[in-house]
Amino acid sequence: MSVQQIPTGKIIDGEEVIAIELTNSKGTYVKIFNYGAIINQFVVKNAKGEKQDIVLGFDTFDGYLNPAYLAKYPYLGAIIGRYANRIKNGKFSIDDKTYQLAQNAGENTLHGGLVGFDKKVWDIVEIMDGPQSSVTLQYESVDGEENFPGNLIVDLTFELTENDELILSYEAETDQATAINLTHHGYFNLAPEGGNVKNHKQQIFASHYLEQDDNYSVTGKLIPVEGTPLDFTKPKAIGQDWNKDEGYDQTFVLDKIYGDLSLASKTIEEESGLILSVYTTEPVAHLYTAKYLEVKNGKGGRDYGSFGAFCVETQHHPNAVNIPEFPSTILRPEDLYTQTTIYKVSLNK
Repeated sequence: MSVQQIPTGKIIDGEEVIAIELTNSKGTYVKIFNYGAIINQFVVKNAKGEKQDIVLGFDTFDGYLNPAYLAKYPYLGAIIGRYANRIKNGKFSIDDKTYQLAQNAGENTLHGGLVGFDKKVWDIVEIMDGPQSSVTLQYESVDGEENFPGNLIVDLTFELTENDELILSYEAETDQATAINLTHHGYFNLAPEGGNVKNHKQQIFASHYLEQDDNYSVTGKLIPVEGTPLDFTKPKAIGQDWNKDEGYDQTFVLDKIYGDLSLASKTIEEESGLILSVYTTEPVAHLYTAKYLEVKNGKGGRDYGSFGAFCVETQHHPNAVNIPEFPSTILRPEDLYTQTTIYKVSLNK
């Protein structure tokens, strides 16, 4: 196992952007930028023994700052905070005080607002180089940032194991009650040559999904997946039942005990023989098949288009801060926010 830090030569808001490389003895390799906690590369060996990068991104850090990319910004591989997915009308109340956020997705607030955790340079606070290599990043979101209350300190640890597991461990503390719902927005494609993910086989361990309004905002209603195109309780091709013009952009309520670490999702690609299994302590997983993806000059000069990736975003229920029946997304000073999500790669034998 090894860990390396490589300067990118970029300074953003007075902070240096560093690439951190984690490698295990099998040659599995993960590259992370401390800007946005971006997972830039996740290289594994496929069934043919060939090295294959399973996440979308850019060959150099400069790609993430390109104005054309930012104009149709898809959050490629980045941390999402303070609040994942949509907050309806960009508004919520805590202890009878109402907070109005920027409405950056129609009438809603999406992924933390105008400048979320995905566009911040995080401090590198710990590097562990041993049997399992890891890096811990930290970001302090000040009171009033994007109009969220409280000074919030977030630690995010990336750990690569010998079993080809990339473990993301989150902790957060606040000095006043605030809303928090963190996730990671990795775009995956398990096919050797990329392309449309409709033939990837998908399984999600969820009997219900969350109803959304026309603006993708969660209403509070749970709907059984049985008999609908959203039934992934048994493995099936992602494109088998989808609307080919829309794909999937839906939150699934996992069949699990709240807080337990369990298997949420499994994705299989036949040509590469790769399986991506996602384990999480979180109560829901959001499946997004990248309808709105439009990126020029990605890795190797490739363009990334609609349905060219899938995301499994583990989190608390979207808009839960406005729906009391959902598990709470309010963090108070006496509490510690924790979350663990694992991306495990294996071969389909």
